[in-house]
Amino acid sequence: MDNSLLDRLPKFGGRDAMIYDGTTFSYSYLLDRMEDWGGYLDGRGVARGNVVTIEGAYSPEVCAGFLALIDRGAIIVPLSSVPEAKRNEFLDVAQVEAVINVDGRGKRHCERTGRQAENELYDQLRCDLRPGLVLFSSGTSGHCKASVLDFEKVLRRYSDQSRSRRILSFLSLDHIGGINTLLHTLSQGGTIVTAAERTPECVFTAITEHQVQILPTTPTFLNMVLISRAYERYSTETLELVTYGTEPMPLQTLQRLTAALPHVRFKQTYGLSELGILPTRSRSNDTLWLKLGGAGFEHKVVDGILWIRSEMAMLGYLNAPAPFDEEGFFNTQDMVEVDGEHVRVLGRRSDIINVGGEKVYPSEVENVLLEIPNVAEATVTGQASQVTGMVVKATVQLVNDEDEQPVRSRVRQYCRQRLEPFKVPVVIEVSKAAQHSERFKKIRSVR
Repeated sequence: MDNSLLDRLPKFGGRDAMIYDGTTFSYSYLLDRMEDWGGYLDGRGVARGNVVTIEGAYSPEVCAGFLALIDRGAIIVPLSSVPEAKRNEFLDVAQVEAVINVDGRGKRHCERTGRQAENELYDQLRCDLRPGLVLFSSGTSGHCKASVLDFEKVLRRYSDQSRSRRILSFLSLDHIGGINTLLHTLSQGGTIVTAAERTPECVFTAITEHQVQILPTTPTFLNMVLISRAYERYSTETLELVTYGTEPMPLQTLQRLTAALPHVRFKQTYGLSELGILPTRSRSNDTLWLKLGGAGFEHKVVDGILWIRSEMAMLGYLNAPAPFDEEGFFNTQDMVEVDGEHVRVLGRRSDIINVGGEKVYPSEVENVLLEIPNVAEATVTGQASQVTGMVVKATVQLVNDEDEQPVRSRVRQYCRQRLEPFKVPVVIEVSKAAQHSERFKKIRSVR
């Protein structure tokens, strides 16, 4: 296919395209692997319009295969490591026709599933001779939605040229953020740097050793960085920008980060699988207000809910109705406050806790909990109550171990001073268990 991003890659030649497992790979190497992938796909009968899964680590081999599938005009379903039952669900919903797996040594295995993918969204892509992209929502329970995007529209987002930089890959290729990292970095002739594991130690080792300039990540991971104090043990001189998204950032966490890394700019991002990554501009380094939109994006707020219209919006869901209005605006289900040109994301509508008719936003309570000495992490959810319908439940992790009863007393006393009575946690649990998903997004569930 004729694509400005793919056509741009040869001019970067010997530049560093990727650093993976401590080894540097050039753009020329990546292009050679893409050509080899072309022959591999020919030999397995993978043609334009086929629905194809590619699975494997965020490696040069997988990235080359991903780009080769775009160039071929396939409909790509990127998957990362998920439980077998969930993987089978994804394959069934997407009607995957070919599964390609790349192991840790870069060895490829292709298997035909025997399915024939038939869906009007796929038919639309095939009729227009466009590559496609299927992404699954990151819901931690229940039914995941499968959004179908026109990949040619996605690629137009990366047509502008800016300065090349070294960017750490944090999110996987099955996430719109991971795809954004890949396409944005390569479109500018930059370098993608991978970390051995997504831990503060490994990430900051990679930042130091490979002179990373941009770290795209999540608020949950950044809070883990603060707890570990990894930034004190490694050089961060080259780090210029940290972007964060996928969930609300606690203001307390952001302010601690700006104090810990005063030379770094922090930028809030906003994106959805259904819409892509929007251009944003934070009001300042240490606030959560931001401007949304730019070329190709518009937004409006209706009854406190954010609606977005995007030129690269999905064609629809494979397994659910698409929540677009008559003007083409998508209901994000995110509640926001508005201050002139700026908005502040409060959280998902489904996360709001209704206590006797009063609304409680989990992020507001979590901000207060993180002010309490020895509280490292906090997750607020609703718990069913026969009296008020719901009460607030707080799960906290501690910096240092201590008896749980004094912690509960301290939490209640502090929250009573800072919050309205209906927002004060009734149930307080002290836990050492991880409170985030594999995508480092906070797990919330209402009981």
